[in-house]
Amino acid sequence: MGPLNLVPLEPLLRAEHVTLEYAGERGVVRATDDVSFDVHRGDRFVLLGPSGCGKSTLLKAIGGFIKPQAGSLSLAGKPITGPGPDRIVVFQEFDQLPPWKTVKQNVMFPMLANGVKRGEAEGRARHWLGKVGLARFADAYPHTLSGGMKARVAIARALAMQPAVLLMDEPFAALDALTRRTMQEELQTLWDEIGFTMLFVTHSIEEALVVGNRILLLSPHPGRVRAELNSHQFSLSSAGSQEFQAATQRIHGLLFGGAQASAAHEGPAPQPFAVH
Repeated sequence: MGPLNLVPLEPLLRAEHVTLEYAGERGVVRATDDVSFDVHRGDRFVLLGPSGCGKSTLLKAIGGFIKPQAGSLSLAGKPITGPGPDRIVVFQEFDQLPPWKTVKQNVMFPMLANGVKRGEAEGRARHWLGKVGLARFADAYPHTLSGGMKARVAIARALAMQPAVLLMDEPFAALDALTRRTMQEELQTLWDEIGFTMLFVTHSIEEALVVGNRILLLSPHPGRVRAELNSHQFSLSSAGSQEFQAATQRIHGLLFGGAQASAAHEGPAPQPFAVH
């Protein structure tokens, strides 16, 4: 029997030399410059960088809302030319839930808008509300929910669409620290159970290490690729370890260079860093 010919799997999502620009108050602003990366099925892929590095702009381009000035974006080998139900975005502003619709109606709405029959949409809505622990709140209205509960509704609404990739733009940034930690844990539990593909944007090094299995580091404005790291070994339970603390130092050094890069090799930091 001859040797096996192992063919590497094609990435689900591919960004190739992507440059993005937008109109600012003083003219055209370059958000990202020559950014390339691959996201494979089942990845928890994190775009990490300081404010203004273009990570949210990049997420919007992947969502199909912005066209690159240069380079290309593709999903399952097909060019991304506009929005589609195969890419659903969860933003940090959960007040995007229409207040006149119940929780169940909010989850059903995008499915109905994309041609899913009402019976199937209701079944999917109830299923995913159960997955995020909100089955009892199906008939409640958004104004009666806490921030964490609104976040769960947004995640249920997105996953009910069965997207090829879930896009999350700093989804927990507006939550208090305890609720944010709980949501990170619940997101991990959901992923362990379902194994969906996720592209997650954050400016918190700690959150990137906890949420992601792979992290792409983007430089300060304009965003360029600084490094790509594996982070599957970290979780919320390891957040206080010396290895975790040392990783935050190393990432901070990779992002900003200079003195911080040297400090990254001198020992663990007293507290996890956020990229500001």
